[in-house]
Amino acid sequence: MKLLDGKEISAQIKEEIKAEVAAMIDNDIRPPHLAAILVGEDPASQTYVASKEKNCQSVGIISTAYRLPENTTEEELLKTIDFLNKDDEVDGFIVQLPLPKHLNDDKVIKLIDPTKDVDGFHPENIGKMVLGEDTYLPATPYGIMELLKRYDIDTAGKNCVVLGRSHIVGTPMSILMSRNSKPGNATVTLCHSRTENIKEIAAQADILIAAVGKPHFVTADMVKDGAIVVDVGIHRIEDASKKSGFRLIGDVDFEEVSKKASYITPVPGGVGLMTIAGLLLNTLKARKAKM
Repeated sequence: MKLLDGKEISAQIKEEIKAEVAAMIDNDIRPPHLAAILVGEDPASQTYVASKEKNCQSVGIISTAYRLPENTTEEELLKTIDFLNKDDEVDGFIVQLPLPKHLNDDKVIKLIDPTKDVDGFHPENIGKMVLGEDTYLPATPYGIMELLKRYDIDTAGKNCVVLGRSHIVGTPMSILMSRNSKPGNATVTLCHSRTENIKEIAAQADILIAAVGKPHFVTADMVKDGAIVVDVGIHRIEDASKKSGFRLIGDVDFEEVSKKASYITPVPGGVGLMTIAGLLLNTLKARKAKM
């Protein structure tokens, strides 16, 4: 078993971005600028935005966070989005999801300028992805594709099973893995909550991508010997032995599945770090599009 080490690969990507940004600054070109809108006090979202700010700083990307109160109205949020759409100094921005329940995620995403949609969620960018056109890819699938590419994982003709059909991970992942590209050219099965015989289908996968949002959903009997396993899930569970009082686990039972897999992503230290890397790559791409 070998680790698909998101920590190592994301560090490589960040060094590459840092060098490009430094070259911009040396040539008196404004560095990329990423903004984030955060509505409310969701702890996971707060942590994620703080991580984005820290990672931007580490590579020389300008980072701005717009923190709005939980009771922000739709009109107030849309004003902030409109302001960022029109600000030439901001190359890309994200609206951190999930939003409070009184706000409509889909409506908000559609109001983001597609040329600044570095999360890759706007329908225009999703459409371009489906057609294989150049666009901003959703950050998590983008990060996973980079991980597979940099480990030189052979995906052509392989049986790939994706567990979960969210528009953030599962659905775009299934599209990217089936495209005529490298990585890609896999035969993809997309499973979800209504899929019958899901364990049997998963057990046939050469490449298994778990994005169901359920802790330790994937057990050893769902994985065939030598499979490549990508774990997108991340969950906090109580653990009195840890100083923090909790530990992080994924959608995959790592301890047992790792005994059968040829490659596997750890949690933490896997896909989460690659998601940040994907976002940084999209931000650099947005800046270069203006040059």
